[in-house]
Amino acid sequence: PAAGQGQLSVARITMPELPEVERARRVLERFCVGFVVKCCQVVQDNKVFEGVAPDTFKERMTGATILAARRKGKHLWLELKERPWPLIHLGMTGSFAAVSPDGTKEVAEYVNSRVDAESWPPKFWKFRLVMENGNDVAFIAIRRFERVRMQQDPRRESPVKDLGFDPLTDMLPLADFKDELLSRSGPVKGALLDQSFCAGVGNWIADEVLYQARLHPQTPSSSLSLEQVEAVWQSLQMVIGKACEEEADSSKFPKDWLFHYRWNKKQASKTLEGHNISFLTVAGRTTAWVPALQKKTTTAGQQVVGKRIKKGGEENNPVKKEEGEEEEEEREDQDISISRKRKRGAGDDE
Repeated sequence: PAAGQGQLSVARITMPELPEVERARRVLERFCVGFVVKCCQVVQDNKVFEGVAPDTFKERMTGATILAARRKGKHLWLELKERPWPLIHLGMTGSFAAVSPDGTKEVAEYVNSRVDAESWPPKFWKFRLVMENGNDVAFIAIRRFERVRMQQDPRRESPVKDLGFDPLTDMLPLADFKDELLSRSGPVKGALLDQSFCAGVGNWIADEVLYQARLHPQTPSSSLSLEQVEAVWQSLQMVIGKACEEEADSSKFPKDWLFHYRWNKKQASKTLEGHNISFLTVAGRTTAWVPALQKKTTTAGQQVVGKRIKKGGEENNPVKKEEGEEEEEEREDQDISISRKRKRGAGDDE
C-alpha cells in the first residue's frame, strides 16, 4: 500500500458466524441432499452429543434420506424423510469436511478450526455420514463446545425458535427493523450481537456493519435517527450478503472492509484509506472502530461513560448471547460456562 495506507493483517475469524455456518450448510447441501445415508459412524462423545446417545444418533441416521440442509443464525439442521432430524451447532470450532468418490474435497473451516483433510477421516471428527453414492461427510469438533441433537422440528423448538430474524434468509422490512432497534436501550453494537434480535451476527460482522454505516458502536440504539437506522439496515444486508456470496472466503471480501485491518489489535492499525483504527470494549467484546468516520452521538438522559452506556445512572442488562459462546478477545480464548444465559437488552458473540 501507499504511504499512510493500512497493511492487510492475517484474518482471524475465531469462531463461526453466519457466513461460516452458511458455508457449512452449502457443503452439506452439495454432498448430502438427495442421497441416502449408507452408513453413519460416531465417536462416543457424550458432551458433543446432547440429548441423544451417539449410538442412537448412528442408528437413526443410517438409512436416512436427506431432503434438505437448513440454517438459522448459527444453527443448522438436516431435514430427513422421517423424523427426528439432526440439529447441529458449530460452537467455537465446529466444521464440516467432505470428500467425493473421485477425491474432490471441500472443507468449511476458519482460524479456530483448521481441518487437515489430507488424512481421512480428519482429526477430531465426531460423526461421519457415508452416502450411497460414495460421498463421505465428517463433522469436526475440536474444542467440544459444539452440539449435536435430534429434534422433531428444530425450527419450532429451542434454541432455534428463540432466535431473532436471520439477516440472510428473512431480513426484517425496514419499518419493522426500525421499531425493533429503536425500542432497545443499550448500545447499537449490543443490539446487533443479541441473538434474540438478530440471529447469526458475531463480533467482526457487527463491527463491519457499524463501520460501513459510519456509526459509533456505543451509540444508544434508541437514539438513532431514521437515516442511521436505514444505514445499519442496508449495511447489515450488504455485509452478510457479500460474505455469504463468497462462501466466507475472507480473501475475496472487499479490500476496503475494516475486516482486513482489524485483527492485529494495535492502536497503530489503519484502514485502506489510512484512517486510524481504535479499539474499545462494547457489549463485552473487543470492538474495532474508526474515530474519524464513526462519530459518537448521544441524547438527553444518555451518557457514554468509559466502556459502557449508562442511562439514568443504571447499567443496562447484557444481551442474550449465542449458545456455547465465549466472551473472548480476538487473540485470546477465555472459556465461559456454556450454560450461561444473558437477558435480552443492552449489553454484551459463533
